[in-house]
Amino acid sequence: MANEPSDNKLSDTNQSSNPTPNEKSNKPHPPLERSRFGGSQHKQHRQDDDAPVSRSDLSKAAEELLEHSTVYINWTILLLSSLVIIAFSVWVMVMPQTAQITMKSIVDWIATNLGWYYVLTMALVIGFVVWVACSKEGDVRLGPDDSRPQYKLGTWVAMLFAAGVGIDLLFFSVTGPVVQYLHPPSGDGVTAAALQDAVVWTMFHYGIAGWAVYALLGMAMGYFAYRWNMPLSIRAALYPLLGKRVRGSLGDGISIIALVGTVFGVATTMGIGVVLLNVGFSKIFGLEQGLTLQIALVIGAVVLTIAATTSGVDRGIRWISELNLWSALAMMLYILIAGQTAFLLNAFVENIGQFLVTLPSRMLQTFAYVPGSSEWMGGWTLFFWAFWLAWGPFVGVFLARISRGRTLREFVIAAITVPVFCDFIIVSFFGNSALYQVLQGNTAFAELAVQSPEQGWYALLEMFPGAIFLICLATFSGFLFYITSANSGAMVMSNFSASIPDPAQDGPKWLRIFWAVLTAVLTVAMLLAGGVLTMEYATLIFALPVTIIAYLVMASFFKALRIERAEREGKVLRRPSMAPTGGHVPERSWKQRLGRLLTYPSRREVSQYLERTVIPALDDIAVEFRNQGYEVERGNVTNATGREGPLLRVSMEDVLDFHYQVSMVEMPLPTFSGKMSIETDVYYRLEVFTEKGSGGYDLMGLTKPQLIDDVLERYEAHLQSIAQSALAH
Repeated sequence: MANEPSDNKLSDTNQSSNPTPNEKSNKPHPPLERSRFGGSQHKQHRQDDDAPVSRSDLSKAAEELLEHSTVYINWTILLLSSLVIIAFSVWVMVMPQTAQITMKSIVDWIATNLGWYYVLTMALVIGFVVWVACSKEGDVRLGPDDSRPQYKLGTWVAMLFAAGVGIDLLFFSVTGPVVQYLHPPSGDGVTAAALQDAVVWTMFHYGIAGWAVYALLGMAMGYFAYRWNMPLSIRAALYPLLGKRVRGSLGDGISIIALVGTVFGVATTMGIGVVLLNVGFSKIFGLEQGLTLQIALVIGAVVLTIAATTSGVDRGIRWISELNLWSALAMMLYILIAGQTAFLLNAFVENIGQFLVTLPSRMLQTFAYVPGSSEWMGGWTLFFWAFWLAWGPFVGVFLARISRGRTLREFVIAAITVPVFCDFIIVSFFGNSALYQVLQGNTAFAELAVQSPEQGWYALLEMFPGAIFLICLATFSGFLFYITSANSGAMVMSNFSASIPDPAQDGPKWLRIFWAVLTAVLTVAMLLAGGVLTMEYATLIFALPVTIIAYLVMASFFKALRIERAEREGKVLRRPSMAPTGGHVPERSWKQRLGRLLTYPSRREVSQYLERTVIPALDDIAVEFRNQGYEVERGNVTNATGREGPLLRVSMEDVLDFHYQVSMVEMPLPTFSGKMSIETDVYYRLEVFTEKGSGGYDLMGLTKPQLIDDVLERYEAHLQSIAQSALAH
């Protein structure tokens, strides 16, 4: 980083741009001017453990949360989480019958007494994420205001879909609709009403609710990581609510809950996956079905997971995600073309309509007036709600990792629409294909689908023309679902058990291997203790504490967005002509405006203007601030976006420092300009950058007094933003 001090620069050019309050208190610092809102400017004093109440407090989060500048292992989280998982695994393997009976009793109690709590939690999560997307804060980016997405839309959507969709979707896509048709939650089975709702119930369970949980945790963790330079973790997302307390035992406890829930969610998916793939590999390679083959598949998955996760997001997981999407698409097209095409398309349209019309009532449906409904709720709706909550931290971290630069609105809308629509296609095509066979009187298939879902799924595939090809394609697609979930899970588990300053980094390779192996041990333990049923029980139980995290994250994120709104509204009070980050656009004479429209400066011209006009203006202002007793930093630095330029930073006691930097930005030359150069097709702008990103306007051509006026206007708006934030709290 270049740092060439000017004559007016402070003697210590390497000092922190954000001194601690104790450091600041030793330097002269006059009180802030009286605010135009009436009364003196509010200073936001807080104790070390208090929750933040302003942007200045949030800006200190990175240094408060990070004790080390490099990746380090949080041994408390790692050891305690591992002990919980190992103890549970040993218990269910040594005493499988006792474990199953005990968990069944706990699940029955939860379904009877806390079903309403799970239902209400999911409804509130959906309402919250939809509110974020529809609010003015939906324009806030997961990163600085000038950040842009890292991945193309197609790649991003493929990774969204593959990370959040597991092989369990295939497992339940056949058995779910058949069970709801034969044994609906209310009313008689094998009726027209039950038939109309059969597929819709499975679409409901795999619909907006799960992806709303992913969107909530993903956007919260991504927002604090990329916009405020915090670690990519659950505890960082709770900083606005709990303050520095998230760094201690309280934060460790929250991380342990999220990590254990994640492990059980991934292990359940792996368990369901090997049960399903066990049948496919048996049919393709002639292997004997059973526990031995299932354990072999778990071991094989661990080996492939280790190989894939060590290659990182940009290589292994992205490649598998895209391949996963294409294979699933090929499988759906085959079923549509080779199956009952007209029936499937008609049914799909009707399923979508029924889902949309009945969604509000289903979201709050507890079957309070249906005797014995708690067993159905525990086995279906509550299990899936617990499943998504357990998966929430895991998928949320992964989605945040791939979504830097997206707006909150874009993130939420994409998460609850595109993958959900893909889920609906799979559920509707498989489910309606199965129901078609049942309606044709194939009772043997119906019984098989209810009693043994994995056998029923492959039995359906065998009814299509070219069955062996479809079975191979479906098994390959399911295996990719399986590996994608295992890959992403190992990476996220390692991140939860380590402190990682850079959100783009992952935990150490050995730690990812450790979690892949431990998850496999848990999977095998639950297979030995009763298979899928034991996994459902464990998921429903261990997801219960995760609901508390969901409420805490909503409260914390809402508070952070209130701070964003307070800053924006404080600047809007200044004048109607605003730059994108809230600053004003400097006024120019008509000749300056015309000259700006007709000229496209070269790099040399912009550099000369910086040296002759911008830097002297900033130096003069720095001198005057110092004369008034303020601590000022002046120099040439590189900002968070990687752009270099002269900086003026005014340190302000207990509130967010004033930051004004001018950086050169390369732009494509318009083809209509008439100034097209033979040598180049770009020109350069001088843009103002704050701690939030670019102001979006060009300083080229302004006189020195106009530049000084722009700095003062920005500074005045900064003071009013602080005052507005104080009034909001």
